[in-house]
Amino acid sequence: SRFETCWPALMKDSHGVIIIFNPELPSHLKEIEMWYSCFVQQQPLLDSQCLLVAHHKPGSAGDTENLSLAHPLNKLKLIHSNLEEDPEDVRMEFIKYFRSIITIMNENREREEMSIIS
Repeated sequence: SRFETCWPALMKDSHGVIIIFNPELPSHLKEIEMWYSCFVQQQPLLDSQCLLVAHHKPGSAGDTENLSLAHPLNKLKLIHSNLEEDPEDVRMEFIKYFRSIITIMNENREREEMSIIS
């Protein structure tokens, strides 16, 4: 990947990672393992700070129910997005995800403040 030199700058101080992929492309299923390894495990971020989005293109007959991902990806929150059929559902999932990230950030900040005080 041409952009690998930029990755450390992208990762610096990040609080969450959203990986969007096309579940109908076998190559994408392999690539998301690499993205997860680089951007989540090596940081390290918690699995709860990562969101997987299987994006189904308009008109694709994607079988959304039976997408089985290998370990460790199968531990991550996975949502299916199909903006033709259910954009509101996707929006709600994103809001839930952002709320959980804010909670983690607040907890980390409180922990840091307590360690400074004590």
